[in-house]
Amino acid sequence: MVNVLMHETAHGQDTDPKTDTPALAVSEDLVTNLVRLFKLLSDETRLRILYYLTQRSELHVRALCELLHESQPAVSHHLALLREAHLIERRREGKHNYYGLRTQQFSTLLDMLFATMPEGSRRIRLEDYLLSHLPV
Repeated sequence: MVNVLMHETAHGQDTDPKTDTPALAVSEDLVTNLVRLFKLLSDETRLRILYYLTQRSELHVRALCELLHESQPAVSHHLALLREAHLIERRREGKHNYYGLRTQQFSTLLDMLFATMPEGSRRIRLEDYLLSHLPV
């Protein structure tokens, strides 16, 4: 579970303790989805699979096994978890499975996150990095 530090004003409204400004509510659904995503990404093998899939449009299971120095059953287990989360998709060609990224799932979660922020300040600062929303 994600805990956000806030305190209540005399009027009963939650505020951000750093800025003393009213805090924006984040839906439970969004928090649940982000926690699920971060749990998946916290595994080194799954993170490497996603990284390798950003480098190519798709990869065969055997190629992933070689890149990861892992057995086929171990890689298949991680691929199944990523597929269940709709982060990757499988294409079957004969007896072979090829996997590719489904970037829409990432986009949907980020859209949900940025929608909780006021228009014009849709940025998340992570030390030396800035993640921002560019309206289309």
